[in-house]
Amino acid sequence: MRAQLTADHEVPDRAPLTVRPGDPVTVGDRDTEWPAFVFVTAVNGCGWVPARHVDIDGAAGIVRTGNDTTELAARAGDVVELVTDDVESGWSWCPDAAGREGWVPNRVLARD
Repeated sequence: MRAQLTADHEVPDRAPLTVRPGDPVTVGDRDTEWPAFVFVTAVNGCGWVPARHVDIDGAAGIVRTGNDTTELAARAGDVVELVTDDVESGWSWCPDAAGREGWVPNRVLARD
């Protein structure tokens, strides 16, 4: 399914994080804007991942489902392909016309 961006999406100034099942993480706060996400710190970096992908015990966690936090920088009017629509988190994994891939918030996507 294709979608067009209705607004720009800027990527955060933080390197993407990739976590795999079984990875230990330190669990921080939940995001106030995106409550499905929790901030984690792993041996290879930090970032926001869906809380449902981590078994959380206080400030410790074990990744249950792998996640790549790469976001796709895109401009209003860009057309992307929706590969994965994570309705619960409110984000979709999309490649753009140039072949770059990453997460885009559903609130800036108008689906065909």
